[in-house]
Amino acid sequence: MSNENKTIHDFDFSFICEYFSAIERQGPGSPEVTIKALGFIDNLTVDSRIADLGCGTGGQTMVLAQNVPGSITGIDLFPLFIDLFNANAQKLGFNERVKGIVGSMDNLPFKEEELDLIWSEGAIYNIGFERGVNEWRKFLKKGGYLAVSEASWFTDSRPEEIETFWNDAYPEIDTIPNKVAQLQKAGYIPVATFILPENCWTDHFYARQAEVQEAFLQKHAGNRTAEELVANERREAELYSLYKAFYGYVFYIGKKI
Repeated sequence: MSNENKTIHDFDFSFICEYFSAIERQGPGSPEVTIKALGFIDNLTVDSRIADLGCGTGGQTMVLAQNVPGSITGIDLFPLFIDLFNANAQKLGFNERVKGIVGSMDNLPFKEEELDLIWSEGAIYNIGFERGVNEWRKFLKKGGYLAVSEASWFTDSRPEEIETFWNDAYPEIDTIPNKVAQLQKAGYIPVATFILPENCWTDHFYARQAEVQEAFLQKHAGNRTAEELVANERREAELYSLYKAFYGYVFYIGKKI
């Protein structure tokens, strides 16, 4: 099949944006997992400043807002995502303290030591885990927290098919101990690490995509790029079903020394 070696990065941004804007979360996760990760973070007050980097339409951000005080800035490259983010904040009554802005995680609009918490679910891969944890550190106050979820290997060896797929999609994928070592080397105390449960992929990500794929294909009937994007996402879901014992998303939580 022509799409077998494609990754999400091979598709036009406008198609990616339209496709993923139709689902609540743009990556694996769940409200329960967001709340679990928050359980390892303390000392947040009404004066705390929080940034959600690669926030998408804000599925996880709104869970943050429901469970912590302070102001939250969501940042994403896609204007459509940010429009939906701000509409969600308005609808939930958070617009006074939750705001989405268009921006890039490699050029953040914050001052040094301005933030109490940096959050990023399933998005740090856009800049790379090692670069992200190093470059973002300066924006955190001493004792501030970084909480990110990242694709990781669960084992030291794995079948060739899934290794090839992930090395094409994200060459920086690595084992959990190596990711923790990178976090520690960057100047954080590793506070917690946990694997996201399977339902974050199956129920909250792939099943939600399946619900919108037919409508997306009908809207773009005969468009090969749209067809290949859906085929790519379906193949990714199949690979997860086959090889979920070998990889998944992992939450890494660190505290700035």
